[in-house]
Amino acid sequence: MVSIAIVNQKGGVGKTSVTLGLASSAAKKNLKTLVVDLDPQGNATTGLGVYEPSKGVVNVLEDEFFGGINEIAERSNWPSDCGQIPYIAASTPNLSICEPRLATDPLGAQNRLSLSFENSNWPLIIVDCPPSLGLLTINALTSSHAIIIPIQCEYYALEGLSQLLNTFRLVQRHLNKKLIIGGVLMTMYDSRLNLSKQVVKELKSYFKDKLFNTLI
Repeated sequence: MVSIAIVNQKGGVGKTSVTLGLASSAAKKNLKTLVVDLDPQGNATTGLGVYEPSKGVVNVLEDEFFGGINEIAERSNWPSDCGQIPYIAASTPNLSICEPRLATDPLGAQNRLSLSFENSNWPLIIVDCPPSLGLLTINALTSSHAIIIPIQCEYYALEGLSQLLNTFRLVQRHLNKKLIIGGVLMTMYDSRLNLSKQVVKELKSYFKDKLFNTLI
């Protein structure tokens, strides 16, 4: 099993689009894939055609005795001609109030999602993170092998990036020593703008070989 978290505390950078794009590519390659929607907005859930999930990822986060991620995985409404059909661990409305409840647990709140991944039978799990660095995102980082960071090629794109990287290092040091940066993806690139080119230059200087060649 390989699990990848799509993470950036800024909203609107393309996390959900990247998540669904990866799920689509995996489906076309006939790879069994589970998308975990940790964003209370639920865009990955509805993007996969699931509108009224009976249960969701909140169940494994709030109830440590609920069971594994397999129990909440739901078949998405994906076109059947795309190879494998991705499954979704859905975001439900009560996910928005899950984080403050988790915060009342001084021990174990950071690895509820990781524990739910144990004994799962998914070759690939993609976690769509919320636009924050709270306990939902910490759970994503703790349960993942790698992170992918989408970054907009626009003004203030790098603002807050140091905070994200500090959180990554803290999780790597204390909770998940195997966590790596899988790559940085440049999104919303406009070749007509010098600003976009300058952001790309700065990202290349900082991330070097971690920066994907693809520009979106």
